Amino acid sequence: MKNPNLESQKRLQHILQAIQTIEEYVKESDSIHFTDTPLLHDAVLFQFTVIGEAINHVESEKLERYAYPWHKVRSFRNLIAHEYFNIKLSAVWNIIEGELPRLKATIEVILENEFNL
Repeated sequence: MKNPNLESQKRLQHILQAIQTIEEYVKESDSIHFTDTPLLHDAVLFQFTVIGEAINHVESEKLERYAYPWHKVRSFRNLIAHEYFNIKLSAVWNIIEGELPRLKATIEVILENEFNL
């Protein structure tokens, strides 16, 4: 039987790693380069899928202690997986620049507070 606490920790670490991977992928990009480079945006979208899938396996009780719109993370994963034809790459770039730093900071706080990492 899986330990839910350990599973949550591993999934949060996967999320942090996926965020760091996105940061590495786009560190020398701008919105135009991002939208004009299929390999780049495909790689970034995969990492967002990892983030959204991993968040589904983190204990709800842990997430609820932190003020963050977790439903948006799950919804974005579903958009990528099921409504991929409706993805606006400019909106993805806005998420990378605007929301990803906040998500990263929140995940780091959870790992520190809940797991002393």
